[in-house]
Amino acid sequence: MGQKILLNILKNNIEILYIQPGKPAQNAYIERFNRTYREAILDQYQFDDLQEVRKLTAEWISHYNHERPHQALGMQPPILKKAA
Repeated sequence: MGQKILLNILKNNIEILYIQPGKPAQNAYIERFNRTYREAILDQYQFDDLQEVRKLTAEWISHYNHERPHQALGMQPPILKKAA
């Protein structure tokens, strides 16, 4: 953790809680994102270098946030929901 974050945690007496190993349901939002990203990018391509991974990831993120309809958002992309 960053030094400033750690100092803030100690100063404010914040308890750090971690998910239990083998319990991905305790962090469902990020696990869902990881699965979606893995299926859309990592499982679909054989990469030649890290630059290619970054390029495809940037394109995917743009599509995911600006074009792709999300069922949980009334079939709107997140950018439109955020603007509303």
